Amino acid sequence: MNSRLAGTVWGTRKIRRMLLLSLFAAMAVVTALLSIAKGAVYIGPGAIWHIIFTGGTDSLSQVIWNIRLPRTLVGALVGWNLALSGAILQAVMRNPLADPHIIGISAGAGLAGVAVMILFPHLEVLITPVAFIGAMAAAVAIYSLAWKGGIRPVRMILAGVAVSAFLGSGISALMIFYSDRVHGALMWMVGGLSARSWPHVEIIWPYALFGGILAYWGAARLNLLQLGDDTARGLGLQVEANRTFLTAVAALLAASAVSVAGLLGFVGLIVPHAARLLVGSDYRYLLPASALLGMSVVMGSDTLARTILAPVELPVGIIMAFAGAPFFLYLLRREM
Repeated sequence: MNSRLAGTVWGTRKIRRMLLLSLFAAMAVVTALLSIAKGAVYIGPGAIWHIIFTGGTDSLSQVIWNIRLPRTLVGALVGWNLALSGAILQAVMRNPLADPHIIGISAGAGLAGVAVMILFPHLEVLITPVAFIGAMAAAVAIYSLAWKGGIRPVRMILAGVAVSAFLGSGISALMIFYSDRVHGALMWMVGGLSARSWPHVEIIWPYALFGGILAYWGAARLNLLQLGDDTARGLGLQVEANRTFLTAVAALLAASAVSVAGLLGFVGLIVPHAARLLVGSDYRYLLPASALLGMSVVMGSDTLARTILAPVELPVGIIMAFAGAPFFLYLLRREM
């Protein structure tokens, strides 16, 4: 009787989670339509579907195909990558405040990316792999500094703040020494999707697909890592090897997002927490929920950034900072 009741409860919970994932997917589609529709010229949903599926050569078709659709896709993929990265790091480090921006991984990718943009502007194609190297170097430094017989959340946050500040000073030094090339790097540091087009989609989508597959493949390992190192080892998991591998996956996802959208913060912090409140801590459901919510959050924030002070366009990073900073302080106070 008890086993039958437990099976019924588990089945009900699974159905609820699947319904929530379907809702998140529908939200992502609606947010994408709003992102394409809103702008200097409003384009209705009917016209959007017609142009996307049948094509066209008129001015509205050009606006959709050359400006709004690629920008929307970039925003969706950036949200996907950053949300997955944050969710992975929170399990790997057993730290609810872990986020590629807060703990310094994005700063490592940012310093490497800015160095390429300022010193070697003709090598733009190398921004993503170089940013990945910078992100991994920052992750290794933070992990090494925070390790002392284990990982504790407070040490991880302090190490991340220190590494982020150090790398931020390197970015500032580059911008001072090469002030004549600073404009593009400055906008990139704030984080935004302005002027993103099909080449940027081509840069990020392979990383989003490959990183998403690797992340979901590691869902069971992430569930074990949440239990603590000793418990995970007792269940047969090679803790350090899996932690290193999954940190590399998170760094790859964060670096690819940073390479096309700049230092866009707080997505990896806010979205996994919101998803966890709704679908629970099982990473088989938490990862897709975070990815879908991340897409909606970034696309929605970019739409708001483009329209709230039209015709002036704000970088989406400003919108995310306004929303994310109070949420981070709330989580920090709760943990303390």
